[in-house]
Amino acid sequence: MSPSTILVADDDRGIRTVLSQALGRAGYEVRSTGNASTLWRWVADGEGDLVITDVVMPDENGLDLIPRIKKIRPDLRVIVMSAQNTLLTAVKATQRGAFEYMPKPFDLKELVGVVQRALSLPKASASEPVSQEEEEKLPLIGRSPAMQEIYRTLARLMGTDLTVMINGESGTGKELVARALHNYGKRRNGPFVAVNMGAIPRELIESELFGHEKGAFTGATARAAGRFEQAEGGTLFLDEIGDMPPEAQTRLLRVLQEGEYTTVGGRTPIRANVRIVAATHRDLTQLIRQGLFREDLFYRLNVVPIRLPPLRERVEDIPELARHFLTLVTNEGLPPKQLDGVAMDRLKRHRWPGNVRELENLMRRLAALYSQEVLGIEVIEAELSGTSPMTESSGPIEGEGLSGAVERHLREYFAAHDDGLPAAGLYDRILREVERPLITLALDATKGNQIKAAHVLGLNRNTLRKKIRDLDIQVVRGLK
Repeated sequence: MSPSTILVADDDRGIRTVLSQALGRAGYEVRSTGNASTLWRWVADGEGDLVITDVVMPDENGLDLIPRIKKIRPDLRVIVMSAQNTLLTAVKATQRGAFEYMPKPFDLKELVGVVQRALSLPKASASEPVSQEEEEKLPLIGRSPAMQEIYRTLARLMGTDLTVMINGESGTGKELVARALHNYGKRRNGPFVAVNMGAIPRELIESELFGHEKGAFTGATARAAGRFEQAEGGTLFLDEIGDMPPEAQTRLLRVLQEGEYTTVGGRTPIRANVRIVAATHRDLTQLIRQGLFREDLFYRLNVVPIRLPPLRERVEDIPELARHFLTLVTNEGLPPKQLDGVAMDRLKRHRWPGNVRELENLMRRLAALYSQEVLGIEVIEAELSGTSPMTESSGPIEGEGLSGAVERHLREYFAAHDDGLPAAGLYDRILREVERPLITLALDATKGNQIKAAHVLGLNRNTLRKKIRDLDIQVVRGLK
């Protein structure tokens, strides 16, 4: 039996040489070219048993070539390799019918394994192209090896309804991954409904998820649709699934097993046409051992596990993420900002306990509170250490930071009441001392622009106006 022939297309001569040698040692015949037109001619002439193609080539984008190949030779499998290591590249490759996506640089042994798998599997298992493409803004950022593996996994899942469990620390982007699964998947035209189990009172979770009938409980004056009904035909994202109480776990298990549910107070089963994506920052196996989470539910949810790495495990992505967030706040109307090389290196050395969310918040603060266009190491050091003058309080202790003021009040109150039950009014006392200087700082940093200050503080503009009036804060004359 003659060896299989692999057609390789890449405009980099070095890559063609390396691939030809590695595939040759694995027992394959190899024909290589530096352009898409020659590859297309070979395919049209019936040559080759497998195609490996780059995306960017001098005469045509390799992704655009895939549908043409699948049209005339639907059984010919295509492996895409690219240095454009983004989720969108991986998704496009999968949508257009690629068998596999390999980000550059790739491991030769892994590539040879993918080739062997592509040639050995039955023809019917090849990926089917998705006709409609999503050209939305890229939801995930990063080119680290850890993120590349996530992109590949997500691309494989786009055409399925498999239940996915996302695990990762707070701030790693679990909801972004869930939205990417929805926005680029076959349920993209349906609703995406997110619910955080930890944000709903335990006694209301079942009603929130499954809805209730009129009179089902005190206060149920009318029928209410639950999140499952709202997500019909789309995706239901169950965040912090580890906080779900046992009763709701039992109901959710029935949905996953039987594909149906009943409302609270209802009797008629309702069919559920919903894809479930769950997420947690907790160790569910530990909760199972403690009797706090059902083991059978865990296995129903954990069909495809995805672990999101903390930012400290993907520090090479920090510069790209930082620039991305600074661009976002510039698009929102704040002045453009850049970080110099030394400042960027300092960001990469930080531990980032708050992960990507912490980095985003820092970039927003830098854009809003500093006037210079290029920010250096001294600004980053001050912000990360909590000693920045922008976060110092104008309260009664000169130079004390806002967090320091809160800590001081707590110590004073509990020291004065060693029974652990301080007198009432702690919240109001801290708020009075902290809120006024915080608003004043925001207004000074935004040159009195109340719209920008409200955005920085996360307040409604009318709420900010009321606080300025009630706290008798003087705004710079001539500015909004």
